[in-house]
Amino acid sequence: MINKKIYSVSELNKETKDLLSNHFAFIQVAGEISNLSQPSSGHIYFSLKDKKAQIRCAMFKSQLRRLSFSPSNGKQVVISAQVSLYEARGDYQLIADKMQQAGEGDLQLAFEQLKTKLFNEGLFDQSTKIAIPKFPKHIGVITSPSGAAIHDILSVLKRRFPAIPVVIYPTAVQGEEAKLQICQAIENANQQKLVDIIILARGGGSIEDLWSFNEETVARSIVKSKIPIISGVGHEVDFTIADFVADLRAPTPSVAAENAVPNQLSLMNNLLAIEQQLQNIVQRQLQQSQQSINWLNKRLQQQHLGQQYQRLAQTLDNLETKLQHLIQTRIKQDIHSLSKQSFLLQKHNPANRIIRHRQQLDYLTTRLNNAINNKIDKLKTKQSALVHTLNAVSPLATLERGYSITSELESSSIICSSEHLSINDTIKTRFANGSIISQIKEVTHE
Repeated sequence: MINKKIYSVSELNKETKDLLSNHFAFIQVAGEISNLSQPSSGHIYFSLKDKKAQIRCAMFKSQLRRLSFSPSNGKQVVISAQVSLYEARGDYQLIADKMQQAGEGDLQLAFEQLKTKLFNEGLFDQSTKIAIPKFPKHIGVITSPSGAAIHDILSVLKRRFPAIPVVIYPTAVQGEEAKLQICQAIENANQQKLVDIIILARGGGSIEDLWSFNEETVARSIVKSKIPIISGVGHEVDFTIADFVADLRAPTPSVAAENAVPNQLSLMNNLLAIEQQLQNIVQRQLQQSQQSINWLNKRLQQQHLGQQYQRLAQTLDNLETKLQHLIQTRIKQDIHSLSKQSFLLQKHNPANRIIRHRQQLDYLTTRLNNAINNKIDKLKTKQSALVHTLNAVSPLATLERGYSITSELESSSIICSSEHLSINDTIKTRFANGSIISQIKEVTHE
């Protein structure tokens, strides 16, 4: 009798696990996520299924942190995994090392190909970038009007420099229409010439969500723009083609807004610091001048010759006059500089702009109401004319004057001549009110 090894359950499971791990080292499997769970450990457990089968999967926290999207039930994914077996229960499973959304690999390849193409054309060169103005008069924002990005941008702009007006160019930021709308918004901003800077932004997402900003048409529209563009797309780890061709890349929409405008509080602090420095300079010069006068007076007192005293006294008077003139000139220059800075700050006071915009809004509202009323009156007049014309050419109006229409009963063809009729034919005659059916008893051709 041949002796056969008797395995314990744990031994069998361990050897089975080793066989599976060695034979299927690292493979890629595509399927749909289902039964997803994420306990407090931070790992995730799920099933990967297709139409005919499913398999248990696990992905540990260290690998999960590298994902650019959040796994959820129903998502189609491709995982790189090692085939294994959970020895405690004897469950056959996959240990996932990487995961990407289905189609994400093709998108990444397309991204790299376009990136290389535009790089070779020189579209990423810093020498072609337009400098971002330090003190813009108007700021344009191209993004979704309902997304979180626009709220973040407006919040930052209001905090840093609320006096600068913002023009919003609403667009879709994902989907088929997004690239066309983004290109059109850039073109509109350049044609209207209302803004000095354009912020192109949206929140984070997967590579599919951000793909509108990887389109070649969008990249070329950014390069073509005569207005400098700051890109603030996604999170800090996200990179799009728009980032490479833009005049300045910001890691988030909020940072893009910070790069677009100066900090009003910092400017005020700088002006106050400059004012204090000027005051210190004037004070030092006055002190030095007083010391010089005291020293010259002391030397004069030591001279006993009247002529030398008079000469030195005259020199002292000249020096004092020059010094006073110099001090007054410097003070006037400093006062002029402070007045200029104060004027610039007052010029950007939002209260004046609000009044002007409110007046313009009232004027435009009045024009709009007048235009609507005029349009309605014209349409009513046109409608009355059309009704009158329709009544004039209507065959029913002809019938009202005593005429009738005769047609064949079966075919409903209009009879225009007695030559088309024969005895015993059945015809239908229509009047203005009602109709009759007749049978031909006699036909005459007059």
